[in-house]
Amino acid sequence: MREEPLENELAPAGSTTPGASEAAASSAGAAVATVEGATSADAIVIRGARTHNLRNIDLDIPRDQLVVITGPSGSGKSSLAFDTLFAEGQRQYIESLSVYARQFLHQLERPDVDLIEGLEPTVCIDQRPGNQNPRSTVATMTEIYDYLRLLMARCGEATCYQCGAPIRQQSPQQVQERLLELPEGTKTIIMSPLVRGRRGAHAEVFQQIRKAGFVRARVDGQVYDLDTVPELNPKQNHHIDAVVDRVIIRAGIESRLTESIQLAVKHSEGLVAILYYDDHSPEAQQEAAASGNGNGHNGHPPGVWRDVLYSTPHACPDCKISFEELEPRTFSFNSPYGACPDCEGLGVRTEFDPELVLPEMSLSVATGAIAPWKTGTPGETKKRRAALAPFLTANKLEAETPLAEYKPKQLEKLLHGDGKKFLGLLTMLEKELATATRENKRKQLETFRGTIVCRTCGGSRLRREANSVRLGGKAVHEITRLTIGEAREFFASLTLGPELEPIGAPLVEEIEKRLAFLDKVGVTYLALDRAADTLSGGELQRVRLATCIGSGLVGVCYVLDEPSIGLHPRDNQRLIEALRDLQQQGNTVIVVEHDEAIMRQADWLIDIGPGAGQHGGQIVAQGMPRDVQASATSITGNYLSGREKIAVPAKRRRASKTRSITLEGVATNNLKHITVHFPLNTLCCVTGVSGSGKSSLVNETLARALVRRLGGVAPKPGPHTSLRGASQIDKIIEIDQSPIGRSPRSNPATYVGAFDEIRKIFAATREAKQFGFKANRFSFNVEGGRCEHCQGQGVERIEMNFLPDLYVTCSECDGKRFNRQTLAVKWRGKTIADILAMSVDEATAFFANFTNIHRL
Repeated sequence: MREEPLENELAPAGSTTPGASEAAASSAGAAVATVEGATSADAIVIRGARTHNLRNIDLDIPRDQLVVITGPSGSGKSSLAFDTLFAEGQRQYIESLSVYARQFLHQLERPDVDLIEGLEPTVCIDQRPGNQNPRSTVATMTEIYDYLRLLMARCGEATCYQCGAPIRQQSPQQVQERLLELPEGTKTIIMSPLVRGRRGAHAEVFQQIRKAGFVRARVDGQVYDLDTVPELNPKQNHHIDAVVDRVIIRAGIESRLTESIQLAVKHSEGLVAILYYDDHSPEAQQEAAASGNGNGHNGHPPGVWRDVLYSTPHACPDCKISFEELEPRTFSFNSPYGACPDCEGLGVRTEFDPELVLPEMSLSVATGAIAPWKTGTPGETKKRRAALAPFLTANKLEAETPLAEYKPKQLEKLLHGDGKKFLGLLTMLEKELATATRENKRKQLETFRGTIVCRTCGGSRLRREANSVRLGGKAVHEITRLTIGEAREFFASLTLGPELEPIGAPLVEEIEKRLAFLDKVGVTYLALDRAADTLSGGELQRVRLATCIGSGLVGVCYVLDEPSIGLHPRDNQRLIEALRDLQQQGNTVIVVEHDEAIMRQADWLIDIGPGAGQHGGQIVAQGMPRDVQASATSITGNYLSGREKIAVPAKRRRASKTRSITLEGVATNNLKHITVHFPLNTLCCVTGVSGSGKSSLVNETLARALVRRLGGVAPKPGPHTSLRGASQIDKIIEIDQSPIGRSPRSNPATYVGAFDEIRKIFAATREAKQFGFKANRFSFNVEGGRCEHCQGQGVERIEMNFLPDLYVTCSECDGKRFNRQTLAVKWRGKTIADILAMSVDEATAFFANFTNIHRL
């Protein structure tokens, strides 16, 4: 910790114990927490902050330091860091833009604060995923993929996706330069390829050569005069090249080479073949000696004839497949120029899952191996058997033959068809789903569908032209499937040719820099193609943090929301070092955090509390960690000092060996065919270092498998051999980090279902019965009881064009959401609006006699 400068310059005013100072100020009616002599040059000065539950606090936050804001949940940490500091920073930035530009930007509401001075440009790194695009990956978020696409386009080696032959684009001038690089005196034959591995006698080709004015041709590797060409076997493949010129490389031959190459390119649609005699290289002399050509060629040293094919367009010389010029967009799965046409760049498709359609390989078609067809009318069964008959007959199979005895090719045809009469089982099921008229039939078929890796691109998301380009022996999708640690090793060992080094070196440097940042923040285990919407809140925040470190910005205020979430304590120090790097670049780093290690290494610690909601919003203590630790009024300080601690249970619930769920052979992602027992009626914790496979085991395998076993609809679970014990539970509830609420109208009471019960209570009152009000009368989401002027929102939105939208209290209902008739109904002296205005603590006491509400 860097304590000496802060101890002298930023000590709390008037007291060495910040907590005492804050308590005294709070009793005077305003919480004051200021740095003595602070100015906007060395501190962010906040005066009169009242956002949400903040109690008119005054605060000076030291600049260019690592500042941690802590306190109990709901105490006001986020209100200070995000809704006050970040919101004001964004507002100041947007106000610096033109009026025209401001109308296109989403502007945050101005925070309720008297004064903020010394605030730098702010950047927020929170845990909210926002509108994450399913195409977004770790590589795209960190801009690694942008550099990789450019690197592949400029330095990648294109090959034909059909035959694997190299594909190069070279202008006639470049071909000429390659020829002039040959040693002087090299014998060279320039040819125009006309036939490449095609059957036939090709009499018309020789006639074409004569008309062009050429007198020689190379046929199947042998040069002939056109009058002596042997008759070709029409049943064999042949190669025919027209001999355009025969030259010896020497000075002053440039114009002749230019004319000959252009002529060859003209007649062969962009191809030119060069045959030259190599008698200078040691390899050629060794090959000549091995082949018995030790005497050389016409008195020259021994050598061999070399055959080189050049292509001026992007095309395969053998398959005649044309390729567009390689561009960065060729490798973009967000562009129609690069995305796989079948999955549209997603890498997966929603279709019938073969594993769900054929779950039991020991069964036969006759005994119900096809799961979706186990039920159906006699007419449907007869029709299905008739549809399968051509397949069984063509493959000489019986309906009673178990699927396990099918050959792999037969199983493939059963699922995907033979391209002739039999459409394939999956196509037939798709047709059934498309033509189903009964809703229960559609739902039944939908249970056999899942997210399947695209068969066309194999999950790479890209067109086959992009997948055939190699860099260091790997295609772009193979590079992005590497983890960050593996990718660092790959790019560190990547070697580029002398001609590509000036182009590729800067790009590789940028990629390596970003990989190093990701490694530094402790997400080495993430693959570059990991989808952003599958990252945990902590992982997502650390990836964003790495991007910020790599940006190299100076003089910025970064606001982070608990970046240690999801991080194993083993990797905490790496996160702290990353935050330090960000701070030492000349930035202010403000972190909302509960983690003890980060609090202890902070330059300045601010404790907000003492409680949550209306009991919080005050500065309880601030200063160096040791100052907060010494404060007796700080709950955080009491735990940091050891005066308070969480007691370890003296007695634990005993786990029953007979009541458990057993998951065997789990091989999801990086899991190594493990077997796990989950005891029931216990609090069971799954832990391990980041990336060890916790989420793969619990979320992607156990939860999905249980939901499906209990008859629910869930994505396909990860690979596992068996699940036992599921019959001992009735229901599974998944609680993840997804935001709660489906609409802006959602609130805690509606989300947990308590508001439904409360509306029933009001509907049962005497006044409600007299007026004929039902429970829906007390809902602000439907017409009848709500205020129609504000549509039950309680506020009116006023568009301010280039200013933030203004929300004012509804003039009709005064913010109560309901109309006058509905508010006339009271229960225990409270209207339905009064109930919604209660805190959870107040409502708990108010509804103490209603178990179904009190327990929620």
